[in-house]
Amino acid sequence: MMDGQMNAEGASAPFYLPQGDECDVFDAAARASLPLLLKGPTGCGKTRFVSHMAARLGRPLHTVACHDDLSAADLIGRYLLKGGETVWIDGPLTRAVREGAICYLDEVVEARKDVTVVLHPLTDDRRILPIDRTGETLEAAPGFMLVASYNPGYQNILKSLKPSTRQRFLSVEFDFPAPARETEIVAAESGLPEARVTGLVRLAGKLRALKGQDIEEGVSTRLVVYAATLIAGGMPVERAIRAAMIEPLTDDEDVKRGLLDLVTAVIG
Repeated sequence: MMDGQMNAEGASAPFYLPQGDECDVFDAAARASLPLLLKGPTGCGKTRFVSHMAARLGRPLHTVACHDDLSAADLIGRYLLKGGETVWIDGPLTRAVREGAICYLDEVVEARKDVTVVLHPLTDDRRILPIDRTGETLEAAPGFMLVASYNPGYQNILKSLKPSTRQRFLSVEFDFPAPARETEIVAAESGLPEARVTGLVRLAGKLRALKGQDIEEGVSTRLVVYAATLIAGGMPVERAIRAAMIEPLTDDEDVKRGLLDLVTAVIG
């Protein structure tokens, strides 16, 4: 999905509990018009963090969920037929550059290689976006900020950020919150009392320890919130955990049985 989210200026900030000094780094990067790269596992709060900071700073936000087929043209724009005429339609990156908004490229490493070429002149002192199709060279409006994220633990030889691209960004590393903090986050997001969330967070830690063994990725904080939300809504604990914290991790029946045994051991 492209441009799936836009924050209006003055919108109330979505809930986000800081893990360290990431809010200060984002704020400093925004004031200095510097690009920022967020590194961390899927579901650890990177996207929520960007939404929170954009609203907190009163800045419009264009979010792009990157994928294998995402091209530079998808970000910049293209000519389309409209009412019998061929008209130019800006892509989300171009709109952000014109408006002085924040453009967030979620999992940028998933996009096609031509995307990084487009980003380079926006991530140095030029701060320009050449649009070959229209002959324009846009200077980024005051307030424009480029933010990107990726999951270093999931990258491979074919999908990694080149050093020449990484070194154009400030960078902040994210990880799953410490148990006490994650409990606070899950309780706030789901409405389930912290005393009932503790076991879910403990189970999430055990599942994450299996990453790279039985499962490719550990359970995300997002999925823990889903499980807690189901339980708060009245679903039995075991059924909620299976739906939110086991089934999304694997399709292998033997692995699922092993994970369910772990659930019984941890949750009881």
